[in-house]
Amino acid sequence: MGKQPHVLVIPYPAQGHVTPLLKLATKIAEQGIKVTFVNTEQIAAKVMATMPEESEGESLIKFVSISDGIQQEDDMKDFYKYTNILLRDMPGKLEYLIEKVNQSSDSEQISCIVADIFAGWAVETAWNMGIPRAAVVPYGPATLALSYHFSKLTLDSDGNAMNDGMISISEESLPWRRNELPWSFPLDQKMQKLLFEAMCTVEQIIKISNWVLSNSFYELDSTSCDLVPKLLPIGPLLALNNSRHLAGSFWPEDSTCLSWLDEQPLGSVIYVALGSTGTINQQQFDELALGLESSGQPFLWVVRSDLMIGSDAQFPGAFKEQIAGRGKMVEWAPQEKVLAHRSVACFVSHCGWNSTLEGLSMGVPFLCWPFFVDQIQNKNYVCEAWKIGFELTRDENGIVTRHEIETKVRKLLNDESIKGNALKLKEMAKRSLAEGGSSFENFERFMVQMKSS
Repeated sequence: MGKQPHVLVIPYPAQGHVTPLLKLATKIAEQGIKVTFVNTEQIAAKVMATMPEESEGESLIKFVSISDGIQQEDDMKDFYKYTNILLRDMPGKLEYLIEKVNQSSDSEQISCIVADIFAGWAVETAWNMGIPRAAVVPYGPATLALSYHFSKLTLDSDGNAMNDGMISISEESLPWRRNELPWSFPLDQKMQKLLFEAMCTVEQIIKISNWVLSNSFYELDSTSCDLVPKLLPIGPLLALNNSRHLAGSFWPEDSTCLSWLDEQPLGSVIYVALGSTGTINQQQFDELALGLESSGQPFLWVVRSDLMIGSDAQFPGAFKEQIAGRGKMVEWAPQEKVLAHRSVACFVSHCGWNSTLEGLSMGVPFLCWPFFVDQIQNKNYVCEAWKIGFELTRDENGIVTRHEIETKVRKLLNDESIKGNALKLKEMAKRSLAEGGSSFENFERFMVQMKSS
C-alpha cells in the first residue's frame, strides 16, 4: 500500500479566492487525502477569528500560515503594492515551507500543490521543485478563455483594445466590449497594468500545470471550456449540506438572518450583497436604501463595515423606522444558506464569480450591479446568455437610482421566463455534481490521476 497523498492548497490572499479554495480543500480531504491549507498570516488571522471553536479540532484540514511581508494591514488595501510584495517574497517562503514539511517525515511529503491561478508564483514554485501541480480558476470560463487567448487580441502594450468594436475569441462565445475587459481600469493605470500583466501569465501557468481546475460546470459555458486545454470544470464548489465545511469568511457570519427569513413569505425577499471589496458613496447608499424601502418587498441587506467610501454608513432619515420588520441588515451573511432559502426571490449582486455561481446553483434570479474586473462580463452572461436576470443601470452620474431599483425589482418579480430559466440552470448545476455528472466525473478523474502521480 502506497503512502497517503499530501496536498498543499494555496489561495490568493483575498476573500473571493480563499472561500472557493477552502471548499475545494474540504472536497479533497473528504477523499481521505491529507490537506494542508496555506494562508498568509494576515488572512489566517481573519479566517481563524470567524471559525467556530469546535470546528478547528474537527477539521479535516491542517492550517498553516506564512508571512506575506506586509507590515501594516493598510498596505493590503493597496492592491498594486500588495501584489508586488507577494510576487517578490512568496516564492522563496513557499519553497522554504515545502522543504520544511518534506524534511519532517516521509509520510508528510508534499505530493501535489493545488494553487489559485492568480497565485501563479505558487504553480511556478511547484514546477521548479518537480512537484505535480493543479491551477485552480476561481473566475468563470469566459474570463479564463480570454486570458488564455489574449495574445490573439488586438491590444496595445497597456492592454487597451485598439478597435472600437466587439472583441471575440470564437464565433460561438459571447463577445466582450472593449471597455469591459477584466483588466480595464481607465482611471487607475497602475491597477490596469497589474491586472493585465497577471492575465498575460495565464497561458504559461496553464502550460506548466498538470491540471487546470475550474469552479464551474461544463454545460454552463461549454464553448469557453473547450477553448482552454487541460481544463476540468469541477464546480459549482458548494458548502451547502456539508457539515464539515469551514466558511473561510473574513467577517463573522450573522446567522440570525436565517431565522428572520423563516418568518417571511415564500419567494418574497430581496437579498442584497455587493461582495467583499465593492464600495459605494453616501449618495448611492441613500438611493439603495430608499429603493429597497419603496419596493414594498421584504429585504435582507449585507452592509459591510467597509462598504462606504471613507466613512461609516449613515441610513437616510427615518429609514430604519419605516422598514422595521420588513428589512434586515447584517454585516455578513451565510450566503449559500440565504440563497437556498425558500423566502428569497432575487439576488441584487455585484456578479463576482462566486456569487454568480452560488445564485444560479440555487435557482435565484439576479439584479446585476457589477463594479470591475470580470463582474461586468459575468453580468452580460446573466442577462444576455443565460437570461436569468436584469442589469441595474446607472444614470448619467453613475448612480443606480431608487426609481431604477424599485422598477427593476417589480419587473423581475413578475417575469416568469426569467424565473423558469433560473430553475433550469439550478437543475443543470445539480446534475453536473451528481454521480455520473460532468463535474463529478472530472473531479474523480483528477483524484485518480493525482493519487497515481
